[in-house]
Amino acid sequence: MLSALVSCLGPERVITDPDSRALLSSDLYAEGATCAAAIRPTDTATLAAAVRIATEAGYAICPRGGGLSYTGGYVPTTTKSIVVDTGDLAGIVELDAGGMVLTVRSGTTWEAIDAALAPHGLRLPYFGTFSGRMATVGGGLSGGALFFGTARYGAAADNVLDLEVVCADGRILRTGQAAFRNSKPFYRTHGPDFTGLFLHDGGAFGIKTEASFRLIERPAHTGFLSWAFPNAWSAAAALSAVGRSGAAEEAYVFDPATTARGMAASDLGSDLRRLRGIVSGQGSITAGLRAGAKVIMAGKKLVPEGWHSLHLVAAGRSAAALAADLGQCAALLARHGGQEIPCSIPMGVRAAPFDNLNGVLGPQGERWLALNAKLRHGDARQIIDGFDRLIAGYRERMAAARVTHSVLLSAMNTHAFSFEAVFHWPDRWLPLHRAVADPAFLAKLPPDAPNPAGAALVAELRERTLDLYDELGVASNQLGRTYRYYDNLAPTTRTLLDALKATLDPQGLMNPGVLASPDRD
Repeated sequence: MLSALVSCLGPERVITDPDSRALLSSDLYAEGATCAAAIRPTDTATLAAAVRIATEAGYAICPRGGGLSYTGGYVPTTTKSIVVDTGDLAGIVELDAGGMVLTVRSGTTWEAIDAALAPHGLRLPYFGTFSGRMATVGGGLSGGALFFGTARYGAAADNVLDLEVVCADGRILRTGQAAFRNSKPFYRTHGPDFTGLFLHDGGAFGIKTEASFRLIERPAHTGFLSWAFPNAWSAAAALSAVGRSGAAEEAYVFDPATTARGMAASDLGSDLRRLRGIVSGQGSITAGLRAGAKVIMAGKKLVPEGWHSLHLVAAGRSAAALAADLGQCAALLARHGGQEIPCSIPMGVRAAPFDNLNGVLGPQGERWLALNAKLRHGDARQIIDGFDRLIAGYRERMAAARVTHSVLLSAMNTHAFSFEAVFHWPDRWLPLHRAVADPAFLAKLPPDAPNPAGAALVAELRERTLDLYDELGVASNQLGRTYRYYDNLAPTTRTLLDALKATLDPQGLMNPGVLASPDRD
């Protein structure tokens, strides 16, 4: 089988050395069974041929994007697996500026896409994650990528039009308008939405090789607001008000722990990059210098101690449109109390949206695990209170095992409230932590060391948090092998899922254990 893969792809595209296989078989939370080999295809045809070779020999296929996951989405469950690293399956296939459609290969990063569109005055509506320097389109569409632009435009999957997918037996499928004779990508729902079948699937239905997106004109004016609130409930209520208005492109709330950790993690190089971005991104030298001066004067003492902070970004085609959106947001925030604070955080984030990836570790080298939940605005307090009660029962054990937590709240479109619980603990670093973070950053951190008590407690807290999510009936993104998707489905829908999986992957070899029934693991 390995000889056949080498003949198909070339020897340099079949990875068999132990260290590389271990790296490609682990994510930011767990080390899986080390794959038998990994492949790095550069085009759809050879990938399809390689997948057919592997599955005919009984090997499972684990599609991997940028790798910055913590839910086991591509982590092999058996050594008889082939990891497909899509990092070299990258680049722009077509940019139709007049038609406002972009087609890219699935290994293309969000940062690369944004850089390619900027000279044309265009942008994706949703345009990437914090990890967009390495995170890829294929991984984002498989796992529910969101953040930049999400409050107004939703997640990556809400903006994709067409897909090209390689199935477990080597079939190449196209969805959307690209699936029709004499047509090309530009429209998603000419008939049933087949594109949607392959979104947020964790790669269980096939490997995405190309994706087409709708474009928007790059907003000419961008503005920022930050507001501090004395407690989580007032901050959440204010966030929901802004989210429902649709006036912001991003809106998110940091709890005190997140703010403190973010300030501690800041370094001179990142600060200077962000400051340059702020100065250059204001439309004029005078405006840029003024904005940069505000950031410097604010320093790192932005939020009253113990308070929650809400940060938002608004954007418009004209200064008047931007002013109207910011004015509406300010009025909504004022109704929920608190106080306005310097907007250095959202300004700095937008100035360098795809900064370094040192955030895979905390400022003292601690690891982290996030668990997200999506629910209606009206249910926000229920999940905040439920999680607080959960944590209250663990405080002594968390302190003993050196486990801490934080919470990130954010808005999605006008109708969804996002709650993300994050656990932090010192522990030995996994291969991906060392591969992603800058060596200079790692050299400044305390040496890593195993913390089995902390790791075991985080694993327990993960399960109890998922219990809470199941009890509340929330949705989640980036399901991977963590969230209990299959078990929570209604029986009739579960039957449909089984039928789709059997049609697309009859041997159960495409990313087994993701979106599949237990007997397919």
